[in-house]
Amino acid sequence: MSTAQVLPEDEAAAKAYLTAAEVEAARVPGLDGVAPRPIGRVAIIGGGTMGVGIAVSAAEAGLDVVVIERDAAAAEAARARVASVYARHLKRATLSDDEKTTRMARVAVTHDWDTLGGCTLAIEAAFEDMAVKRDIFARLEALLPPGAILATNTSYLDIDALAASTSRPADVLGLHFFAPANLMRLLEIVRAAQTAPDALVTALTFAARLKKQPVVAGVCDGFIGNRIYAAYRRHVEYLLEDGAMPEDVDAALEAFGFAMGPFAVFDLSGLDIAHAMRRRRDATRDPGERYVHIADRLVEAGRLGRKTGAGWYAYDAEGKKSVDPAAAAIIMDERARKGLTAHPVSAEDIRRRVLAVMANEGAKALADGIALRASDIDVALVNGYGFPRAHGGPMYAADRRGLPALLADLDEAHRVGGVGSEPAPLLVALARSGGTLGAWRRDLSRPQE
Repeated sequence: MSTAQVLPEDEAAAKAYLTAAEVEAARVPGLDGVAPRPIGRVAIIGGGTMGVGIAVSAAEAGLDVVVIERDAAAAEAARARVASVYARHLKRATLSDDEKTTRMARVAVTHDWDTLGGCTLAIEAAFEDMAVKRDIFARLEALLPPGAILATNTSYLDIDALAASTSRPADVLGLHFFAPANLMRLLEIVRAAQTAPDALVTALTFAARLKKQPVVAGVCDGFIGNRIYAAYRRHVEYLLEDGAMPEDVDAALEAFGFAMGPFAVFDLSGLDIAHAMRRRRDATRDPGERYVHIADRLVEAGRLGRKTGAGWYAYDAEGKKSVDPAAAAIIMDERARKGLTAHPVSAEDIRRRVLAVMANEGAKALADGIALRASDIDVALVNGYGFPRAHGGPMYAADRRGLPALLADLDEAHRVGGVGSEPAPLLVALARSGGTLGAWRRDLSRPQE
C-alpha cells in the first residue's frame, strides 16, 4: 500500500492514539505532588508578531499582561499590533462592546521596565541572539520578585547557557510558542538542566490555562520539533539536487496529508529566516554533512518568498503561487555546478524518505533524553508542524510501516546525506529485536550520561 493511502479504520486508530498521546504529554515523571507557583501578571519582552500573539493568548486566558518594548516608538507600533490582532479575534466573537474593551484592557504596552515589579512570569520573545537574550534576562532578574519564572521563546538557542548567565537558573525554562501564537495549539516547554520541578509544573499549568497542547523537551539545537524539522528540511533539499523539483516534493507530501508542502511553507515563512540560521551554524557544521546551496542562491537573488513575490515559487499580487522557471534554472545550475545527474524521484520515494528521516531524528532525540516518549514527538509534529493526524505522527507511522523496512530507506538517506543522516542506534536495535518506537521507554533506573 502506498504511504499516501490510509484506510478509514487505520485513520480512526491513529486519531485515537493521538487523543491519548495528547493527554499523556502533560504527564511528566517525577512531578507527582509538586504544586505550581502562583501565576499573576505576565510580562512579555518584545512586541513583535510573536510577542503580541503570546500576549493576546495570555490575556484571553484571563491574565493581565504587560508588553515591554525598547522605546516609545516601538511600544506604539506594538500597541497597534495588539489592536490589530484583537480586532480580528473579537470580530469572530459574540461579545458586547464593553466586553471587548475589558479584554483589550488586559494588555498594557510600554517601554518602562520599572512596571515589571509585580510580574510572576516573564517571557522573552526578542531576536534570536544570545547576547540580546542575556541582557534581557539580567534586567529581568533585577526587577522581578524571587520565585518569578524567567522564560525564553527561543527556537534554537542553548537555554542551559542562558540560565547559567543568571543567578537564579532554577527559575529558567523555555516556552516555545508557534506563530501565530494566539492561534497555534502547540507549546513546547523546554526543561533546562537546573529548572526547578515547581517551575516546570507552573509551565504545564500555564499551558493548560492558555488551552495549549504542552510537550516537554530537553535542551538541544532545535529541541524536539525544530530538530526533526531541520532533518526534514535538509533531505527535501537533497531531493531537489538529485532530481525532484519543488512542486514534485510539495505535491507528494500534500497527497500524504500535509496542508502545504515544505517549499510552499518555506516561502510563507521567509527564506531569509532559515538563511540566517544556516549562517549561525556555518562555524560548527561538520564538513562531512552534505550541504545544498540552492536556498542560499535564491536569497542572494532577492527571492525571499511570498513577501518579495518570489522564492521557490513565483507569486502574483493576490499571493497565488506558480511554478517559476527562474527558480528551476537556479536548481539546475546548482546540479550542474556539482556535477550531479538528475534522476527521476517518485512521489512514493519522496514520502518514504521524509518519513524515514523524521522518525530517525526522533529516535535520536529519544535516545538523547530530549523527548520523554515517542508519542510526545508525534504530538509535537502534528500540533506544531502540520504532520497529518490521519497518519498519527512520524513515530507512529514508522512503527506502522515496520522498522526493518524503514531501515532500508535510512540506508539510502545516509548514502545521500552523509554525516548527520546515520541510522539511529536505537532505531537499529529496535528493528533487529522486533521492538517499536512507541513501546520504548528510557531506563530511569540506570544513571544517564
